[in-house]
Amino acid sequence: PPRGTEHGGLVYNAQKFWEMNEKRGGHHTGDDLNGIGGMNTDLGDPVYSTADGLVLYAGEPSPGWGKTVIVAHRTLEGKVLHSMYAHLHRIDISPGNLVARGEKVGTVGTANGHYPAHLHFEIRDSDGVDIGPGYAAVPLDRLDPAATISALRNAADDDLSPSPLRAAK
Repeated sequence: PPRGTEHGGLVYNAQKFWEMNEKRGGHHTGDDLNGIGGMNTDLGDPVYSTADGLVLYAGEPSPGWGKTVIVAHRTLEGKVLHSMYAHLHRIDISPGNLVARGEKVGTVGTANGHYPAHLHFEIRDSDGVDIGPGYAAVPLDRLDPAATISALRNAADDDLSPSPLRAAK
């Protein structure tokens, strides 16, 4: 997971993928990962790349998204998936960088004070970079992050071996 300890603890999913949010007018396109203290208690906490990949985007597409990173990953079958990390306080990588699973990409933010601190995390079945909406009527290219990571994990739950890219670095 992109938040918490190396074992994925001390984080909860405050708004899950595809939950309906009447106030925002649609289904949520990702997972909102918060520190267990809630509100801004996790402001500045590290955010990690969920898998080895290539940084496609690192910037601020709009005030409501805040600082955002998109990383492209290739599955063992050759399929390209993107992970998106939004509402960041700080970005620690640049487009074109290769990042390893577990490498810090930034820190938890508030999207410029638009929300309490949390990470908006998406997985996309995509080959193009499109920030898009955080709420939608149809899933578009968004995948359930928890289910996708679980299906592709390819390791035992207690296996904390380093990623191949991290070992090479």
